[in-house]
Amino acid sequence: MLKNKLLTLPMEPGCYLMKDKHGEVIYVGKAKKLKNRVSQYFVGTHDNKTTKMVSNVVDFDYIVAPSEKEALILEYNLIKQYKPRFNIMFMDDASYPYIRLTLEDYPTIKVVRDAKRMKNAKYFGPYPNAGHAHELVDLLQQLYPLRRCKTMPNKVCLYYHLGQCLGPCEFKIGKDVYSKIVDDIVTFMNGNTKEITDDLIKRRNRFSENLQFEQAAKCQSLLEAVEHVTTKVQVQANGRQDEDVFAYYVDKGFMSIVGLLYRKGKLLHKHLLLKPIYDDPEETFISYLIQYYQHNPAPKTLIVDKSIDIESLSEILDCKIVQPIRGQKRKLLALAVENGQINLEQKFAIVNKEIKSTESVMNELRELTNCNTHRIELYDNSHISGEYAVGAMVVYIDGATSKKDYRLYRVHNRNNDYANMQEVLYRRFFRSIKENTALPDMIIVDGGIPQIKAAKEIVDELKLDVKIFGLVKNDKHQTASLMDSELNNIMIDRESPLFFQLTRMQDEVHRFAITFHKKVRSKEMTHSTLDDIPGIGPKRKKQLLRKFSTLKKIEEASYEDLKEVVGDKQAKIIIEYFK
Repeated sequence: MLKNKLLTLPMEPGCYLMKDKHGEVIYVGKAKKLKNRVSQYFVGTHDNKTTKMVSNVVDFDYIVAPSEKEALILEYNLIKQYKPRFNIMFMDDASYPYIRLTLEDYPTIKVVRDAKRMKNAKYFGPYPNAGHAHELVDLLQQLYPLRRCKTMPNKVCLYYHLGQCLGPCEFKIGKDVYSKIVDDIVTFMNGNTKEITDDLIKRRNRFSENLQFEQAAKCQSLLEAVEHVTTKVQVQANGRQDEDVFAYYVDKGFMSIVGLLYRKGKLLHKHLLLKPIYDDPEETFISYLIQYYQHNPAPKTLIVDKSIDIESLSEILDCKIVQPIRGQKRKLLALAVENGQINLEQKFAIVNKEIKSTESVMNELRELTNCNTHRIELYDNSHISGEYAVGAMVVYIDGATSKKDYRLYRVHNRNNDYANMQEVLYRRFFRSIKENTALPDMIIVDGGIPQIKAAKEIVDELKLDVKIFGLVKNDKHQTASLMDSELNNIMIDRESPLFFQLTRMQDEVHRFAITFHKKVRSKEMTHSTLDDIPGIGPKRKKQLLRKFSTLKKIEEASYEDLKEVVGDKQAKIIIEYFK
């Protein structure tokens, strides 16, 4: 099948999606010529990691793109959609926070994670430590009276009375006032804090002389905060433009990607990533840069090695891409490569050991259970005396968590754990059959014999080839053994890596279920009858409670009184609801 399909591939740019026996997309790549690129996987020899990936491939799809640029963008979207386990991905879709100062008539300042920069705003950062960025913004909002509201209200709020806003919603403030504040903040963010500290010292001394000790103490607190934050948060110094230097180093089947982020000529952060590599290093590196800058604003200049083909990259990224041959920029690039090599050498032994450890543990579990362990799903339920009952499923692929496949369920059998487990499993498997998605090789339930029997009934009823196991606890409520669907105990050495792996997996599904249960409980405990009335959202709910104080008074209120607060139509709905 694969051989015939390879013959039909076009010699055009596009993306290919490698699939395993379950139909799951395990790798996404892009190619200038699809036929040449995809065929390479199935001829000749490859390193161990590529061989491992190809050994899992039983089918592939492809999508032709108009150009290599469109193929790059398509590749990013497909990786984001399928999260294939063999692709190098930006971890957890995270991005570094920036501080954004808008240049509107009434500017605001806040911590953001904008992938694309606003045109009428200044950005400072990135700040790898988000807590430090929030500290800095809190301080700036105390020092400079910028507006806090997202949309302008009709009258001043508490921040005006605290002296932390000029109240442009109610008073006319000249543009020159805000222009001066913006200039002061930019000066502060560029590392020059002398002006603000001198002003605070003068104000503190003046308040002290006038025996206004409370105001003097506030100035002293702000002085201490300025010193603390500017020491803790690396504020940029004046100098060169913003530059990101990205390079990679490959060895022993791993790729180490290093990003040196310079702002105003000062090294702000060193970004490191170490991952197994399954494809061409340059293509993997370019794919990674596309992913990275989808989550982080591009700098003014991106520096990469001269060997990188930047034709398509430069069309996608909104920045100047430089490939230096000599000079200072070339030295920065060499420094990034050196950091990549050091990072790989330091971490390779640990990473490789962990991978080998995981593989050996999965092999041991496979031999012990005589069951494939590629995809393992664990299930747990949580409730309090039948209230706020929930179910949870976590998924492990080849021994590693696959969080994109985690699922949560609201269940409806109160404190009947047997029925709750059956409900969760039926819903999960029925949907899989309906949508033809991947089924697990093995499921592990938490709760011993009753839960195993519950799971077996559902699996037998749906005629599925899924092995069932349960983690059985002893009289001290400690995990003691693994039990199969025939209720045979499979003893595992409590000191073995396999036992620790199973208990970690058990803890993970328990954590996931408990977290969801707490969320549901918290939400329902704060639920109000008003939430059930059509048309009543948080704003109207707040208005009604402010006017009538209690739910009983709202229920007893006249049509005329309700109309004053929520209008004619909504007043009728409320009256009708309580009837």
